[in-house]
Amino acid sequence: MSIRILKIFLIFIFITIYSSAFSQENFKKTILNDTVIDSLKRRGVILNDSQNKREIILSTSQALKFLQQRYHPQFWKDINDPLRQAFGQLVYEAAHQPSNSLRNTLTTYPFDSLSIPWDKFYIWEPLRLKVPVISKTAYHFGIDSTAKADTNLIAGRRDSLNFKPPDILRTVPELKDTTIMVIIDTLNEVTSLRPGFPFKYYNYPFQGDSIKAAVRSLLSYLDERDSSIVYLTGIGKSVTPIWMNSKSGEVIRYWLKNEFSDSVSVWIANPSKNKLGFYLEQGVSFRRPVRQGNYTNAKVNSQILDNSKLLILRNLALKPRYWKYHAETSFVLNQASLSNWVKGGESSISTALDVTGYVDYNNKELKISSENFARLKFGYIATGQEGIRKNIDLLETNSKLNHKAFGKFDFSAILLFKTQIALGRNYFKTATGHDTSNVVSKFMNPATLTIGLGLDFKPNKTTSINFSPLSYKGTFVTDTVHIDQTQYGIAKHRKSLNEPGVSFMITNEFKPIETVSIVNRLQLFTNYIHNPQNVDVDWEMIVTAKLNWFSDVRFNTHLIFDDDTKTDEQYKNGQPVLKPDGTQKKTARIQFKEMLGLSLFFRF
Repeated sequence: MSIRILKIFLIFIFITIYSSAFSQENFKKTILNDTVIDSLKRRGVILNDSQNKREIILSTSQALKFLQQRYHPQFWKDINDPLRQAFGQLVYEAAHQPSNSLRNTLTTYPFDSLSIPWDKFYIWEPLRLKVPVISKTAYHFGIDSTAKADTNLIAGRRDSLNFKPPDILRTVPELKDTTIMVIIDTLNEVTSLRPGFPFKYYNYPFQGDSIKAAVRSLLSYLDERDSSIVYLTGIGKSVTPIWMNSKSGEVIRYWLKNEFSDSVSVWIANPSKNKLGFYLEQGVSFRRPVRQGNYTNAKVNSQILDNSKLLILRNLALKPRYWKYHAETSFVLNQASLSNWVKGGESSISTALDVTGYVDYNNKELKISSENFARLKFGYIATGQEGIRKNIDLLETNSKLNHKAFGKFDFSAILLFKTQIALGRNYFKTATGHDTSNVVSKFMNPATLTIGLGLDFKPNKTTSINFSPLSYKGTFVTDTVHIDQTQYGIAKHRKSLNEPGVSFMITNEFKPIETVSIVNRLQLFTNYIHNPQNVDVDWEMIVTAKLNWFSDVRFNTHLIFDDDTKTDEQYKNGQPVLKPDGTQKKTARIQFKEMLGLSLFFRF
């Protein structure tokens, strides 16, 4: 009996130990597996297979800005795509006066066809790794050999003391091959293979949902804002305005009158969009006279209007404006009169006319732009002793043709041309003291032409930096009989000077305050072949202070230095400097001109 109790007790202890070990093994296995998976997620090896779409809610300004960006031609395969035209009309209507066109196109368009799955924006690649998996060791116990050999055949006499369970239940870790998909790169542009897909590419996922949300937001905004006024009138001079779809909930009382000035009041309301409600005043009763019984079955012929025709008429074709023109004219008049002025002086009068015409071209679809201007500066000065002389004379054109390159840089071609229109004289006194002059310039003598190819950088709207490493500068004097071409660097036996080189041009307009503008134009040129260290400089600055809409104060400076343009060198007393061979010495010097005056200013 005691042996049987002992055997039952041992079996109970074994079952308890095995059960606790088994449950602990599963608990450890669960913790270990979770730890391995969490560590892989933290390292970015395991990613979620799906993403939930968030609800996109855009305000009116956000939706308007978003669709304006998507309307840009660079995002579309065909700029005449019906959806793009609908976007343009929707943006126009939302940003301008209320309108109700193209609504059917936008509300019935299948926006789901614009969606591209989010996983198309990533490049996936399989990653093989080994993940540790815990498994237990299986043990099989055979039948007690002593019990098989026991011939006593007495129940309960088997030797249970020979049963020896394993000392330790071991666990064996195993590594199993696992393949997961990971993201190795992100695509900047993704397009759809659907033939009817209107866009060139998307640059982030769920963009089709954003477009749909923006369209719905703007349509809802137009519904809330859309309103029109209806004026009700009848017999008499009174006019009652009724606002349609004003969402004010206002009810207006209107008096219906007949030819006898008898009236009855009705209440008019606007319960919903494009709907009017008429409500009769309470306590009003009708009585039909006998003589009017013949008109009880009278009918009014009505005609149903086709609203689709009205929608067709509302389709507006927006024609882009590529060319822009404007001109500026400034006229300066200075006058001084002296009579018996003891301190000395001389009467004088001077004029200066400055006319500039601008022609600009901008085609965003072709990424081509052009800036052109032509300018004429001309003026005379008259003094009491010396008479009328030319004071200022300049005729120039400046043209630039750009094509979008990258960022704020454009491929650029420039053309600059400068000359004068009237005779220019150099005044001097002879050895006998007589005043005389000689002709030094006239129309197209000299004339300067500069052509260049390079890059144009525009950091902002008021600054342009042009660098043309492939440039040509030509100076021409065709009338060498009356004009000395050597003053402009041209050899005696030639009529032109041709210089290959590099051109650098800066244009900037700066406004320190609203009424003052400072315009600088700096042109630099150097010859590749002859004295490249000598740089030709042409710098003009115009400072304008606006007084009112037709007058301003203008300060103009012009500095020129050209190593090839040489003038006679003289001593302080006016005597010429001679070379050892007895000829007049000439040298290149800085040319400077300055003007200050009150001008009449016109812009058209």
